Amino acid sequence: MGAARVKGRRWLPFRMVREGHDRHRWAGPLAAVGLVSGGLLAVLGLPPVDLHGPPHYAGVMDPLCGATRGVHAAMLGDFGGAWRYNPLSLVLVLGAAGLLLREAAGRLRGRWLNFRVAHQWTAVVVGLALLAALEANQQAHADLLRSGPGSTPSAWLLLSITMPLGAAVVLLVLLLVRRADNAPHRPNTLSRSEGPHG
Repeated sequence: MGAARVKGRRWLPFRMVREGHDRHRWAGPLAAVGLVSGGLLAVLGLPPVDLHGPPHYAGVMDPLCGATRGVHAAMLGDFGGAWRYNPLSLVLVLGAAGLLLREAAGRLRGRWLNFRVAHQWTAVVVGLALLAALEANQQAHADLLRSGPGSTPSAWLLLSITMPLGAAVVLLVLLLVRRADNAPHRPNTLSRSEGPHG
């Protein structure tokens, strides 16, 4: 029955494996930086700069259109608004929270949930299909995405304080990652089947 279950899942592009080491050490720090940035976006509001390219004003939306407003809405708890602006923004916020939970569980239990690409071509095809669906969705919401986000928030006057704070958080995360990479690894112990002379 177990073999049949594995055989039935062979088409899945990814598989999850619990292991004694973290194969994605970058994921937790990257998620922390992303959530801190999203928190700053929620507190300060949307940036008062135009991040769009010329095709946007011609009515051509790209897959990332509305992502900033979507992350802003998601961090404020407006998941419906986040989904309307860009479904990817909701995936990013919830995915970052999930990666932080994975990081905490791995450090507490010493077992890490690692993701592996089981079928590369299937992953590529699924990724391209999702990208095409996202592009079609964003183009269908062109009127919403071309509308302005509203009044510029006055909280951006605190930018001179938040930018150094954000830079300090990024440097701290990079320092922790570097320290983790340079930490000495435990030597492999001999298995019971091997003798002292190998």
